[in-house]
Amino acid sequence: MSMASLGQPSPRMGRCYREEEHRVATTENKQRPSDPATDNSGNGPWKVEGLPPAEDGADGKSPPSSNRRTRSRFIAVLLGLLVLNWLVYQVLSEDAPSRLDVPYTTFRGEVQGGNVAEVTSRGDRIQGEFRNPVTYPLEDGESSVRFETQRPTFAEDDGLLDLLVDQGVVVNATPPDAPAPLWQSLVFGFGPTILLVGLFIFFMRRSAMGGIGGIGRSKAKLADPTVKRTTFEDVAGIDDAEDELREIVDFLRNPDRYRRLGAAIPKGVLLSGLPGTGKTLLARAVAGEAGVPFFSMSASEFVEMIVGVGASRVRDLFETAKKAAPAIIFIDEMDAIGRSRASGMSMGGHDEREQTLNQILTEMDGFTGSEGVIVLAATNRPEILDQALLRPGRFDRRVVVSPPDLKGRLAILEVHTRNVPLGPDVELHAIAASTPGFVGADLRNLVNEAALMGARRNREQVQMGDFTDAFEKVVLGTARNIALSQEVKERTAYHESGHALLGMLIAGADPVRKISIIPRGMALGVTIQSPDADRYDYDAAYLKGKIVGLLGGRAAEEVVYGDVTTGAESDLEKVTDIARRMVGRWGMSDAIGPIAVLPGPNDDSKGMLFPGVDHVAPRTRELVDAEVRRIVEECYNEALQRLADNRPRLDSLAHALLERETLDEPDIYQAVGIDRPRRAVATA
Repeated sequence: MSMASLGQPSPRMGRCYREEEHRVATTENKQRPSDPATDNSGNGPWKVEGLPPAEDGADGKSPPSSNRRTRSRFIAVLLGLLVLNWLVYQVLSEDAPSRLDVPYTTFRGEVQGGNVAEVTSRGDRIQGEFRNPVTYPLEDGESSVRFETQRPTFAEDDGLLDLLVDQGVVVNATPPDAPAPLWQSLVFGFGPTILLVGLFIFFMRRSAMGGIGGIGRSKAKLADPTVKRTTFEDVAGIDDAEDELREIVDFLRNPDRYRRLGAAIPKGVLLSGLPGTGKTLLARAVAGEAGVPFFSMSASEFVEMIVGVGASRVRDLFETAKKAAPAIIFIDEMDAIGRSRASGMSMGGHDEREQTLNQILTEMDGFTGSEGVIVLAATNRPEILDQALLRPGRFDRRVVVSPPDLKGRLAILEVHTRNVPLGPDVELHAIAASTPGFVGADLRNLVNEAALMGARRNREQVQMGDFTDAFEKVVLGTARNIALSQEVKERTAYHESGHALLGMLIAGADPVRKISIIPRGMALGVTIQSPDADRYDYDAAYLKGKIVGLLGGRAAEEVVYGDVTTGAESDLEKVTDIARRMVGRWGMSDAIGPIAVLPGPNDDSKGMLFPGVDHVAPRTRELVDAEVRRIVEECYNEALQRLADNRPRLDSLAHALLERETLDEPDIYQAVGIDRPRRAVATA
């Protein structure tokens, strides 16, 4: 065996090996996505995973030979339709009424008899119309008013023209049976086919773009970069949620910092919270800070009557976002399509909402990745979302946007009053302290209503009185101009005074801010109480004190008049709700014990999974009702006793209210002779 055969391959074998090695390497390079860190294409570190390799026919386009065959068939069909259209037009256009061929002598006789109305001539051929039908031949001949005849060549000097003129015959030079103009022949000969083919091409292109009329295309709105961007400077009062999202912004700006350590940004961020807390504002601030395309869409816009449209729109939305990566997709009201599939709400396993949800799950974490596309979603009901959405890899970060506290409300008021000229008496600290439970949207509406109040009063600056009136309008409703009798006004004054007096007498109760007997909304009078500081939990003593205060109006009527009216309807509903939650949800009853026997306001999972099944025994329900009645009766007896013991204060407050109709906090405490508690001050 030669050395060549042992140590080196023959020239032919070496060439074949190198060709095979080059072919395999080329195929692997086509199929292997480029590394973001080493990509020199100028596209930056962002890449879209899951796209097919750029091979012939692999990008969704047909090969050149297939395109040529399709084009040839289309041209052949088009030419055939054009020829057919032309032939049909010619057949229809030749279907004209026939003319009666008469001798020249008969024609002259009819002219002399005044029976010829109109003639036209080209050469020696004469065509025209009789006034009355003429039959030729005379016996069993055809009758018609349309005729034609041939003028003999030797009759050129027979004075026919003068005869026609003398008889008043209209003489034309254009034959009545002349063919249509060329443009008319082209329009009617080829126009219908061209219009039909054009419509066919139009609808085919629209279908390729997502259905006829674009029904399968995404309706997402792209934020206009020319408009003033929303940044974190426009967000206030929700610092915890803002800090959670700053990391998303930093990743979109500096992705290499995280990738060097192997960190991956969350693919989805779920913003949950009460309406108006600023979820959409936070999403826009993330897009504005990161400086990337921001696609926003409501979840309800995915679902249509036609099955499959929702999934098509999801695909179109993600494809559009991938092309613009890095980008942000914001889906508002996610619970519209993300409701748990185990709820039993759908009649079948393939309804439109479920298909849309499945497509979102696939796009967020399926075989096709979406690197560089971050999905933000907002919902008011996170507890009903499907668990597949909430698992890591999809919405793997959940941000709760809570109502702002005292400090947060003050910051929000400062943001919304940037462009509002405020009077020297406006105290934003006091406004923030008197609006517990208000979210960002409520505070913005309050500032706007105050500005509208000042504008209606022709003021140069918004005064504190404008904010007070705006607060009453927002919370209580617009004042009604209705005439009340003195008896009704007096009873209403005692009713509201009972609420206020018990609010001042019970230790730990919320301070009384204002009393009014001016009818607003559905109420004849109102009493406003609000805490100095935000409260996040309540003890049994506070809740019972609140029940006593709510029952103060009914108790005052019974103490003063010996009977009650329907004015306490709303108070009784609130009292019953508080007492039932104390017994059935918060374990504040010794008879029930520390167990929850009543569902929460959002706990509808039992009803969805087991409709018609009650998990509470009848005996337990009876015990709950008995405990609720016991608590309410004890609180009502306490309200009656306290008001009876302080009858002079009750009368004094009611008389002051009748005199002035509205009392602010200092006037209320002065009328009853009780020292006003110190007010907490909000600090920034």
